[in-house]
Amino acid sequence: MWNFRLWDVQDVAVFLSITFYLYHLAGAISIHSPQRSLTRSVQEDVFFSVDVTCIGIPTIQWTFMSGAVSRTIGTWKPGAYTNITVDYSSRVQHYNNGSMGLSDLQLQDAGYYVVTVTDTTGSSKDTGFVLKVNEVLYEDLQYLSVSALALACLAGLLMLTMWLLDKAYRKIIVWRRRKQMPENDATELQTLEQTAS
Repeated sequence: MWNFRLWDVQDVAVFLSITFYLYHLAGAISIHSPQRSLTRSVQEDVFFSVDVTCIGIPTIQWTFMSGAVSRTIGTWKPGAYTNITVDYSSRVQHYNNGSMGLSDLQLQDAGYYVVTVTDTTGSSKDTGFVLKVNEVLYEDLQYLSVSALALACLAGLLMLTMWLLDKAYRKIIVWRRRKQMPENDATELQTLEQTAS
Protein backbone atom coordinates (compact mmCIF):
# COMPACT_ATOMS: atom_id res chain seq x y z
CA MET A 1 0.00 0.00 0.00
CA TRP A 2 0.99 3.58 -0.31
CA ASN A 3 3.11 4.87 2.43
CA PHE A 4 2.78 8.63 3.09
CA ARG A 5 4.80 10.35 5.67
CA LEU A 6 5.08 13.92 6.74
CA TRP A 7 8.17 15.85 5.97
CA ASP A 8 10.78 15.69 8.62
CA VAL A 9 13.19 18.47 9.55
CA GLN A 10 15.95 17.18 7.32
CA ASP A 11 13.74 17.20 4.21
CA VAL A 12 12.56 20.73 4.96
CA ALA A 13 16.17 21.89 5.36
CA VAL A 14 17.15 20.35 2.00
CA PHE A 15 14.11 21.90 0.32
CA LEU A 16 14.85 25.34 1.77
CA SER A 17 18.52 25.20 0.86
CA ILE A 18 17.65 24.26 -2.73
CA THR A 19 15.08 27.05 -2.83
CA PHE A 20 17.57 29.62 -1.50
CA TYR A 21 20.21 28.39 -3.92
CA LEU A 22 17.83 28.81 -6.86
CA TYR A 23 16.82 32.22 -5.51
CA HIS A 24 20.51 33.14 -5.31
CA LEU A 25 21.07 31.97 -8.90
CA ALA A 26 18.12 34.06 -10.03
CA GLY A 27 19.70 37.08 -8.32
CA ALA A 28 23.22 36.34 -9.60
CA ILE A 29 25.10 38.88 -11.67
CA SER A 30 23.79 39.36 -15.17
CA ILE A 31 25.56 41.48 -17.78
CA HIS A 32 23.64 42.06 -20.98
CA SER A 33 25.19 43.78 -23.98
CA PRO A 34 23.61 44.13 -27.43
CA GLN A 35 26.93 44.42 -29.27
CA ARG A 36 30.38 43.22 -28.22
CA SER A 37 32.39 43.99 -31.35
CA LEU A 38 32.60 47.67 -32.26
CA THR A 39 34.33 49.53 -35.09
CA ARG A 40 34.87 53.28 -35.03
CA SER A 41 37.14 55.82 -36.73
CA VAL A 42 39.80 58.05 -35.21
CA GLN A 43 38.38 61.05 -33.31
CA GLU A 44 34.92 59.47 -33.05
CA ASP A 45 33.24 58.43 -29.80
CA VAL A 46 32.27 54.92 -28.74
CA PHE A 47 29.61 53.76 -26.29
CA PHE A 48 30.08 50.38 -24.57
CA SER A 49 26.47 49.55 -23.75
CA VAL A 50 25.82 47.13 -20.90
CA ASP A 51 22.90 46.49 -18.59
CA VAL A 52 23.95 45.06 -15.23
CA THR A 53 21.65 43.36 -12.73
CA CYS A 54 22.83 41.87 -9.45
CA ILE A 55 22.17 41.72 -5.73
CA GLY A 56 22.60 45.17 -4.19
CA ILE A 57 24.61 48.00 -5.71
CA PRO A 58 27.40 46.67 -7.96
CA THR A 59 30.97 47.85 -8.20
CA ILE A 60 31.88 48.33 -11.85
CA GLN A 61 35.43 48.24 -13.18
CA TRP A 62 36.53 48.77 -16.78
CA THR A 63 39.93 47.57 -18.00
CA PHE A 64 41.72 48.02 -21.34
CA MET A 65 43.90 45.24 -22.78
CA SER A 66 45.97 45.25 -25.93
CA GLY A 67 48.83 42.82 -26.43
CA ALA A 68 50.92 42.87 -23.26
CA VAL A 69 49.35 46.13 -22.04
CA SER A 70 46.63 46.06 -19.39
CA ARG A 71 45.33 49.31 -17.86
CA THR A 72 42.49 50.02 -15.49
CA ILE A 73 40.26 52.72 -16.96
CA GLY A 74 38.09 53.30 -13.93
CA THR A 75 36.06 51.88 -11.08
CA TRP A 76 32.77 53.21 -9.77
CA LYS A 77 29.90 52.27 -7.51
CA PRO A 78 26.68 54.06 -8.48
CA GLY A 79 25.74 56.62 -5.85
CA ALA A 80 28.90 55.97 -3.82
CA TYR A 81 32.16 56.81 -5.60
CA THR A 82 33.85 57.21 -8.97
CA ASN A 83 37.54 56.67 -9.65
CA ILE A 84 38.62 57.24 -13.27
CA THR A 85 42.37 57.05 -13.98
CA VAL A 86 44.22 60.20 -15.06
CA ASP A 87 44.88 58.85 -18.58
CA TYR A 88 41.13 58.57 -19.24
CA SER A 89 39.63 61.25 -16.97
CA SER A 90 38.89 63.71 -19.78
CA ARG A 91 37.59 61.09 -22.24
CA VAL A 92 35.45 58.69 -20.17
CA GLN A 93 31.78 59.07 -19.34
CA HIS A 94 30.52 56.48 -16.84
CA TYR A 95 26.92 55.39 -16.33
CA ASN A 96 25.14 53.79 -13.37
CA ASN A 97 23.99 50.78 -15.42
CA GLY A 98 27.67 49.87 -16.06
CA SER A 99 27.94 51.39 -19.53
CA MET A 100 30.89 53.53 -20.50
CA GLY A 101 31.49 56.14 -23.18
CA LEU A 102 34.95 56.88 -24.56
CA SER A 103 35.47 60.02 -26.65
CA ASP A 104 38.09 61.22 -29.12
CA LEU A 105 39.33 57.77 -30.13
CA GLN A 106 42.93 57.27 -31.23
CA LEU A 107 44.51 54.33 -33.05
CA GLN A 108 46.07 53.11 -29.78
CA ASP A 109 42.57 52.77 -28.25
CA ALA A 110 41.97 49.67 -30.37
CA GLY A 111 41.90 46.52 -28.27
CA TYR A 112 39.91 44.53 -25.76
CA TYR A 113 37.77 46.22 -23.10
CA VAL A 114 36.59 44.24 -20.07
CA VAL A 115 33.86 45.24 -17.65
CA THR A 116 33.97 43.46 -14.28
CA VAL A 117 30.89 43.63 -12.06
CA THR A 118 31.15 42.72 -8.38
CA ASP A 119 28.02 42.47 -6.24
CA THR A 120 27.65 43.06 -2.49
CA THR A 121 28.32 39.37 -1.73
CA GLY A 122 31.73 39.56 -3.40
CA SER A 123 30.76 37.53 -6.48
CA SER A 124 31.99 38.94 -9.76
CA LYS A 125 31.46 38.44 -13.45
CA ASP A 126 33.08 40.03 -16.47
CA THR A 127 32.31 40.58 -20.12
CA GLY A 128 34.59 41.70 -22.92
CA PHE A 129 34.29 44.02 -25.89
CA VAL A 130 36.50 44.26 -28.96
CA LEU A 131 37.10 47.74 -30.33
CA LYS A 132 38.63 48.30 -33.75
CA VAL A 133 39.71 51.86 -34.56
CA ASN A 134 40.16 52.80 -38.22
CA GLU A 135 42.30 55.62 -39.50
CA VAL A 136 40.23 58.32 -41.16
CA LEU A 137 40.97 58.37 -44.87
CA TYR A 138 39.08 61.58 -45.63
CA GLU A 139 41.59 63.49 -43.49
CA ASP A 140 44.32 62.35 -45.87
CA LEU A 141 42.21 63.44 -48.84
CA GLN A 142 41.48 66.75 -47.17
CA TYR A 143 45.20 67.30 -46.55
CA LEU A 144 45.94 66.35 -50.15
CA SER A 145 43.30 68.72 -51.54
CA VAL A 146 44.50 71.60 -49.35
CA SER A 147 48.09 70.93 -50.44
CA ALA A 148 47.05 70.85 -54.11
CA LEU A 149 45.15 74.13 -53.68
CA ALA A 150 48.16 75.75 -52.00
CA LEU A 151 50.45 74.57 -54.80
CA ALA A 152 48.00 75.86 -57.44
CA CYS A 153 47.91 79.27 -55.72
CA LEU A 154 51.70 79.33 -55.57
CA ALA A 155 51.93 78.39 -59.27
CA GLY A 156 49.44 81.16 -60.13
CA LEU A 157 51.45 83.67 -58.12
CA LEU A 158 54.66 82.63 -59.86
CA MET A 159 52.99 82.92 -63.28
CA LEU A 160 51.72 86.41 -62.42
CA THR A 161 55.19 87.41 -61.24
CA MET A 162 56.76 86.11 -64.47
CA TRP A 163 54.19 88.03 -66.55
CA LEU A 164 54.86 91.27 -64.64
CA LEU A 165 58.62 90.80 -64.96
CA ASP A 166 58.23 90.20 -68.71
CA LYS A 167 56.19 93.39 -69.06
CA ALA A 168 58.78 95.34 -67.07
CA TYR A 169 61.60 93.88 -69.20
CA ARG A 170 59.87 94.88 -72.45
CA LYS A 171 59.31 98.45 -71.16
CA ILE A 172 62.98 98.70 -70.16
CA ILE A 173 64.04 97.52 -73.64
CA VAL A 174 61.80 100.12 -75.31
CA TRP A 175 63.09 102.83 -72.96
CA ARG A 176 66.74 101.91 -73.74
CA ARG A 177 66.10 102.00 -77.47
CA ARG A 178 64.56 105.43 -77.21
CA LYS A 179 67.50 106.61 -75.14
CA GLN A 180 70.00 105.38 -77.73
CA MET A 181 68.20 107.19 -80.55
CA PRO A 182 69.45 110.72 -81.29
CA GLU A 183 67.36 113.49 -79.87
CA ASN A 184 67.24 115.62 -82.97
CA ASP A 185 65.87 113.94 -86.04
CA ALA A 186 66.17 117.23 -87.95
CA THR A 187 69.93 116.78 -88.48
CA GLU A 188 69.37 113.57 -90.30
CA LEU A 189 66.67 115.12 -92.48
CA GLN A 190 68.90 118.09 -93.41
CA THR A 191 71.69 115.88 -94.59
CA LEU A 192 69.27 113.95 -96.73
CA GLU A 193 67.82 117.14 -98.25
CA GLN A 194 71.23 118.48 -99.08
CA THR A 195 72.18 115.32 -100.88
CA ALA A 196 68.98 115.35 -102.89
CA SER A 197 69.40 118.94 -104.12
